Amino acid sequence: LWPCRAAMPITASSGSAAFAKARPDLDGLIKRRFFYRQAFEIYGGVAGFYTYGPPGAAVKQNLLALWRKHFVIEENLMEVDDTNIMPHDVLFTSGHVERFNDFIVKDSSDANRFWRADKLLEEVMEAKMADKACTPEQKVEYQKVHAQADAYSAEQLSQVFAQYGIKAPESGAELTPPEEFNLMFATPIGPSGMIQGYLRPETAQGIFLNFKFCLEQNNYAMPFGIAQVGKAFRNEIAPRSGLIRQREFTQAEIEYFVHPQKKAHPKFAAVGSLQLELLPSPQQLAAQPAVRMSLAEAVAAGTVANETLGFFIGRTYQFLVRAGCKAEHIRFRQHLPDEMAHYACDCWDAEIEMSLGWVECVGIADRSAYDLTVHAKATNTPLIAEEPFEVPVKVERYGLSKKAAAALGKSFKKDAKRVAGKLDEMSAEELKALKATAEAEGKASLTVSDCGGSDTFEIANELLVFEATTTIMHVEKYTPNVIEPSFGIDRILTAIYEHTYSVRAKEGDAPEEPPPKKGDKKDSTADAKPGVLAFPPEVAPYKCVVLPLDMRIVRECEYAGMRDALRATLSEQGLQYKVDESGASIGKRYARSDELGIPFAITIDEDCLKQFKADAASATATLRERDSTRQVRLALSTIGQTGA
Repeated sequence: LWPCRAAMPITASSGSAAFAKARPDLDGLIKRRFFYRQAFEIYGGVAGFYTYGPPGAAVKQNLLALWRKHFVIEENLMEVDDTNIMPHDVLFTSGHVERFNDFIVKDSSDANRFWRADKLLEEVMEAKMADKACTPEQKVEYQKVHAQADAYSAEQLSQVFAQYGIKAPESGAELTPPEEFNLMFATPIGPSGMIQGYLRPETAQGIFLNFKFCLEQNNYAMPFGIAQVGKAFRNEIAPRSGLIRQREFTQAEIEYFVHPQKKAHPKFAAVGSLQLELLPSPQQLAAQPAVRMSLAEAVAAGTVANETLGFFIGRTYQFLVRAGCKAEHIRFRQHLPDEMAHYACDCWDAEIEMSLGWVECVGIADRSAYDLTVHAKATNTPLIAEEPFEVPVKVERYGLSKKAAAALGKSFKKDAKRVAGKLDEMSAEELKALKATAEAEGKASLTVSDCGGSDTFEIANELLVFEATTTIMHVEKYTPNVIEPSFGIDRILTAIYEHTYSVRAKEGDAPEEPPPKKGDKKDSTADAKPGVLAFPPEVAPYKCVVLPLDMRIVRECEYAGMRDALRATLSEQGLQYKVDESGASIGKRYARSDELGIPFAITIDEDCLKQFKADAASATATLRERDSTRQVRLALSTIGQTGA
């Protein structure tokens, strides 16, 4: 499952060393029980694509259900379901067509060997830090380079590669200069192929495009949030590490819209006391360890930009722990200044420690008003919110007179809206400079760049008539800022598998297995270690397993009726379950259910049958709890409700 795993990163602690040690056994369990495995495997597979089997698909859907409960329901969010394919104009406006790139380097002796430049640099720095000859001063130097690897420009990467003499890993040949590689999958739309489209690289854009309509459905009330769960697609240069870096993956994103100057959150006090491991950018640049502080302290000190951002950091932490991640292996790392998007105010990644080291699993960013602004400009659609002023405000404006605006429409016809829109964006100083040029030359040039293209218009002096006006405003119109928590569901699943996996000794109540008879089919689990996946019940693929003690119970005529009644009860309670009536011993079947992470086992034995024959209402069965292996007897008629 993890054919490309490199040596454990030096940034990992003894905790990740333990995860790495257990990973081969976990890999065997995941593949054997078909939680997931490489897609198209019988055809040899393609890197970056995985198929979830029955238990894996159930775990994933349960995790998404928990995410919806934790965020959509508890935070009263709206939810949309947008398309996987998006037209060129949308992703050009968002910046993905031009800027959604990674740097690629190739082996100069073999163009079919290539690497993602920043990841190769990180691996080289990790190897240098792992070298026993590495001095403390060198380690600090290498840590700083490692921290900034994905923030370097092409020129900076070339300089760093030259400084450390980095060559092609397999051949030792020179590497080609870093080149930009766009990560989007292009696809034509329609039979003519004349409409250029792309598989969406993120789910967020579908939220921004529908902000206007969701605001209407929310009765124009602010602040509010919109969520979306779905597939995203990125043509990764070097997909590796199982579910960590795929070409098709699942995202769960929230866009929480707020007033630009009002980023306090009414529920912040509920998470303010949480003590979290934070790695602010100054700590990283100084190669210093993470600090532990409360969210309230972090916001008060300005380490975290505002309460709404802090609130979602806290809620993200609570969700990860609730889903099965170990609290001591979760930290929040702030983006470095040159790593952060130019429009972002602040950005933190929830990183989870696992066998590969610290892995980014959730990004929580204050994206300002960038997305709504660019889409509004490109489409000439106002993507704004309104709030009444407590006290009316006097606003002075300098712009085209009404008469000039009408004349502009007659002169430029279909382009008038574009020209007027550009003039409306300009400051008073810019408009006065434009007027001065027109008076001197009889006309002035105006360049308009939007989704309609980039065009230059000549405007006659008589059309450029500006005036200053004063208006009393009772309502404030503004473009909302957005706080965006973005969850990589498959990465979180990887952490859950690793954090919940363990191996335990055989239970005292499990009898020794008899040796296989000649001709018996070999059990695929015979040589496997007795693994346990201690999923939280909310995430577990099945909530319980129904087990007859042995085949003698199955052959009793009353058993089928008891089993079917129990199945009906479990179904009515909405509980996912399995029935294991194989001929294996009860101990082996307990072990099988532990491998699947099933929290409870209901065992029907002889006593249960006798009680059922005498009085069905008095029948009791054994309920076994997975983690403690404790067993209690409960009434068969109420055991389903107890499980629920």
